[in-house]
This record gives sequence, structure tokens and C-alpha cells, in this order.
Amino acid sequence: MSEDSRSTAPAENGGGRIWKGLRSLIFGENGDASLRDELEAAIDEHGEDAVEDGDLSAVERQMLKRLLHFGETTADDVCVPRADIIAVEEKEDIDTVVKIFAEAGHSRLPVYRENLDTVIGMIHIRDIFAVLVSDEPRPATIESFIREPLYVPESMGVLDLLAEMQMTRTHMAIVLDEYSGTEGIVTIEDIVEEIVGEIEDEHDEEATELLKKTPAGFWEAEARAELDDVAEIIDERLGEIEEDVDTLGGLAFVLAGRVPETGDRLDHPSGWQLEVTDSDSKRVTRLRLHPPVDEPDK
Repeated sequence: MSEDSRSTAPAENGGGRIWKGLRSLIFGENGDASLRDELEAAIDEHGEDAVEDGDLSAVERQMLKRLLHFGETTADDVCVPRADIIAVEEKEDIDTVVKIFAEAGHSRLPVYRENLDTVIGMIHIRDIFAVLVSDEPRPATIESFIREPLYVPESMGVLDLLAEMQMTRTHMAIVLDEYSGTEGIVTIEDIVEEIVGEIEDEHDEEATELLKKTPAGFWEAEARAELDDVAEIIDERLGEIEEDVDTLGGLAFVLAGRVPETGDRLDHPSGWQLEVTDSDSKRVTRLRLHPPVDEPDK
């Protein structure tokens, strides 16, 4: 086989199918499909041939497919929903805020006045840390450290949102609903994860550390446990919910219709019961999950 024939062989396999799809699109041979559809079909068709040809790996193909639909995503799709927001009140003292930062594991927290519908800014842990190591007297509240966030409508596309955040050098945006109430918050990391997938860091805990089964049969759980993990580890029915919540604490908020209080027992449609074992005026922190009681045989 000649060198020329060898060099063109891969193009007749996986790579050739991609370019054939692009040529068909350019010359109108398949006018009903969009460029996005053609590219996605070519990536799917390429399949495992990519690995054999030393071309696109499975991870790269997945990232490309996410990127193809990135422009269809809105701020509402990527934001942390209201029920899962960890925020601080504008007149909170510094020691309390330090504790909240330590429990949340975040570098930024939204700051509200009276309730979450009035988010007036955000606070960065770097500013608080500077106070802790300084010899200067500590302010009574965090008001002097509040920074201006970005306010965006829930319908805003993530491409426009990312460009706006880059231009304003703002890493957190407050997503507003049609009545200008707080729908959620979104960070640059949330947007990037839409392309590359979930980003775990050294502070993220394993799901098994947040959910522990007791010898008595019930589960002790942290409110920040992801519903996807709860569904996978405990019962898939606990992850079936129409409301836009991601955590067990958010589920408790939805079931109660308010911020649950310590001692509340909330009934889930599946028969599970969520008992709030630790909370404050702003959020739930720990729960106990009681399994459904088996019905007697008829």
C-alpha cells in the first residue's frame, strides 16, 4: 500500500463520516438538519472509532456534545435554586459569618436584607480572613464588606451571562424571577460545569460521608446531601420531585412550604418521613430519614 493511500485511509473511516456530514450540510444535501444536529450526529456515529483512531476520547466527545447545547441553556437551568441557597443577613456579626463559611465550604455568600427576595450583595471569604489576621478592631457587622453582585433575569442565556460576568469581573450572579424575586444564584463554576461536568474539590465530601445508615434502619443525613446521591444510595423515589431543588435540605423546604424547624417530621409521597434534627431560622442542617412502614398483607 502506498503512503498516499495509507494517509487517506482514516478519512474513509470515523473522520470521513464527520467531514461527509459537514459537506452535506454546506452543500444543502440535508437541508432539514441544523449544524448542531449534524455535528451531534457525527459525534454519535463516530463512536468508539475515535479511541481506536487515536482521535476523540469518550470524555472529549461528551464535552463536545455538552458544548453544542450550551447556547440553549439559560440562567435558570444552571443556577442553585432558592431552596438550596446559603446566605447571611446584612447585620450578621463576623464570628457567625465565619462559622457559616466553614460549614458551607464556599468562598462567596449572598447577603440579604430581611429575606432572600432582597439580596443586596455578596461577601467574599478573603475579606473576612483579612479582618481575622489584622490587628485592627473588628467591625460589629459585615456591612462594610458587602460587594455588589450581578442581577440577571432567569431567561438570560448562559453565553450572555458568562460574557457579562467576565466583563464586570463578577463571579456570582443573582438570578431573578419574573416578579424580581430571587430565583437562585449562579457562579462561573456552575457555568463551566455545564461543559466539563461536575467539578469536585478537596472540600467536597463523599456522599457516603453525608448519608449514614443506622442499625435501627433509619438514615442520618446532612441537609447538603445531593438528591441524586440520596436517590442512588437510599431510595430512587426520594429523587423524584418536580420542583427545582438539588439537596435534601431543599426537599425538606419544599415539603414543609417554609423553613422547617427542629423536630418537624415531613411526609414524603413515597412513604419516607424526613425528621429535622438540626436547623436554625434560615436553613435545615441535619435530618433523619425514616423508611416507609410496610403495609400489612391484605
